[in-house]
Amino acid sequence: MTRPDKLQYRPCVGTMMINSRGEAFVGKRIDNKEGDWWQMPQGGVDDGEDLDEAMFRELGEETGVTTRHLQIVHRLEEELYYDLPPELHGKLWGGKYKGQRQAWYLVRFTGEDSDIDLEAFKHPEFCEWKWVDPDLLPELIVPFKRGVYETVVTGFKPHL
Repeated sequence: MTRPDKLQYRPCVGTMMINSRGEAFVGKRIDNKEGDWWQMPQGGVDDGEDLDEAMFRELGEETGVTTRHLQIVHRLEEELYYDLPPELHGKLWGGKYKGQRQAWYLVRFTGEDSDIDLEAFKHPEFCEWKWVDPDLLPELIVPFKRGVYETVVTGFKPHL
């Protein structure tokens, strides 16, 4: 299989944040009114930004969790790619990208549920959140990201 052209994919980080019971955090996106889809935190990497810094920044922006409650457990070696479905082409990221390339992290959350604040930043991305069994993650995400989530769950399973 040939590797996708990196320039066509938005650089991004994704995070599986797990609690002390080994459950994964998922949030329900505010802007997705089409279905009952839940996702793990993810977001773009700024030009010149270190991946670890981007992951902590994005996770903080989406969950309100600070680095004092987080420990990096593992990062997948390979970036994962997904393409946007045709109905979203040209509608996201100024039409510049056809999908995302993601560096995925597994982090342990050491805080309390009360440390999670979806409204900690000006523009929240999630309207609800919950902890779920990691094996359920591929069933909860929008279908075009399902393959990525299957790879993430398989890749992190030895570290859960």
